[in-house]
Amino acid sequence: MPVSTRQKLIDAARQRFYRDGFRNVGIDAVLSDVGISKTAFYKHFQSKDDLMVGVLEDVDRFLQGAFRTMVRDVGGRTARGQIEALLGVVQRVIGDEDFHGCIFVNAAMEFPLPHDPAHAAALQHKRAIEEFVFELAERAGVIDPDAFAEEFCLVIEGLYVTRSVTGNPDTIAIARRLVDCIIERHVPAERGLTDGGTNKPSATGTARQKKTRSPGSGTTKSH
Repeated sequence: MPVSTRQKLIDAARQRFYRDGFRNVGIDAVLSDVGISKTAFYKHFQSKDDLMVGVLEDVDRFLQGAFRTMVRDVGGRTARGQIEALLGVVQRVIGDEDFHGCIFVNAAMEFPLPHDPAHAAALQHKRAIEEFVFELAERAGVIDPDAFAEEFCLVIEGLYVTRSVTGNPDTIAIARRLVDCIIERHVPAERGLTDGGTNKPSATGTARQKKTRSPGSGTTKSH
């Protein structure tokens, strides 16, 4: 199937934004890569800001699907197996030779104001990943799935940034020790993880839903 001009613009911009930074890349460079005029560009995007959001939303859609698929492929059908597979999937991501940090963290750092469209798009992705971890934890019978998801995702974010900045391959081992502590704290040995999905929604889960829907709450933390 032929790739649309809009998708070509997104693909070209994504490569440049990820490699060179959002602020450092001008529209003319992207247009040159695609081979179209500014007039043609404005048929698809209103501005560079609009293009940046388009790129982040496109990456979000891809990663949401790819991340969930990889977790299921590695961890199997049970919530417990998928939780145990999460860090291994992240390890695959940071082990890629083209990994230069999380594009959503990069966007949030370049555009730190919460109302900025790029920052908002980055925050939306981060919340979606945290919600995925929360859902797995709740299904697995974790005592406090809300706290579990927040702590687990904070470790993932630290892993992305530290691996990108230092290049230290031992970063994953440090993250694994922290994750082991999180699991030990939230999943007592005598109880263990469950997969029956029999737990009723907890007060924590309800509070999380309210917090997630509240506009502007929280700060940006994977992709």
